This record gives sequence, structure tokens and C-alpha cells, in this order.
Amino acid sequence: MRTVKPLLFIAISSLFCSHLAWAQPAGLPDATRTPGSVDTAVTQGNIQSTVCVRGYTDRVRPDKKYTNRLKREQLRQYQYADTDPRKYELDHLIPLNIGGNPTDPQNLWPQPRDGEWSAEQKNELEFIVYKMVCRGEVSLSEAQQRVAKNWVDAYQAWVPSRRHWLPSRRRHDD
Repeated sequence: MRTVKPLLFIAISSLFCSHLAWAQPAGLPDATRTPGSVDTAVTQGNIQSTVCVRGYTDRVRPDKKYTNRLKREQLRQYQYADTDPRKYELDHLIPLNIGGNPTDPQNLWPQPRDGEWSAEQKNELEFIVYKMVCRGEVSLSEAQQRVAKNWVDAYQAWVPSRRHWLPSRRRHDD
């Protein structure tokens, strides 16, 4: 009986600890593998000649050969149950359109295309936060930091109102 209790304790503790290790919130990358990385050439002072210029992301986006190889490698590292690359988008945690690093693996991760917090919602956030940065509604660094820290929280804060889809309007107070 004395041997059973310690073994039972070890078994339960191991199960609990392994659950904690995998308790990553849905839709978020593993922060140790993908903390985010910025392109140091993009600054608040030059956004109107870099990220806010039409076609910017096409010019800096890495080629498919690089991203396909990295996606396969990261799918193994992330240890997803389903490793079919078609079910994932290799996503820039800090989006290119707000100065995310195009090629740093610390800014890229295999984001599931399905689920509650999928690539579709992240792409919607990316467009809105890009508009906010280019309109001066939020600083480049704040946008980068909030998206990198928790893009789901940023989505919940900035997307639901959809006010960013509309042209800016000034309020006239008497």
C-alpha cells in the first residue's frame, strides 16, 4: 500500500503537468517558438513610405520554397495531431503590413485554417490593424506588441466594432 500511493501521486502529477504544457489557448502560437519579430527597417517615422504603400507586402513576402519548407519543419516542432500542411497557413504573427519580420522563424508559425480562432479571423484583424496604423489611430509599436502578445485579445478589442472599415470622421462638439 505504501508503494501504491507514491506511484499514484506521480502518475496524477505527470498527467497534470503534461496537460499544463499543452494548455496553449486556442488560436495562439507557442510563445517560446513564435514570440514574434519585427522588421527593424520599418519605423513609425517611415510607415507612409513602407507598410502603408500599396504592394509593400508583396515586395517583402518570402518565396514559397522557403515558406513551404519552414511550414513542414514547424509542423513537426509544434507536434500537431494533424500534420497535413494544407490545413495550415504559415502565418506571420506580427503581420507584414505592420512591419513584421518577413523571414524570421520566430515570426512565422503554422496557423490552423479551421477552428474558433483560425487564419480567417487573424487575416481580418491584420487588415483592420493595418488601417489603424496607417491612419494614425494606433502607433506601430503598440499594434505590433498587442498582436504579438495575444492576437485574439487584439481581435476582440479592435475588430467587433468594425468602425475601422469606415472612413475616419471627426466629431464636432459645440
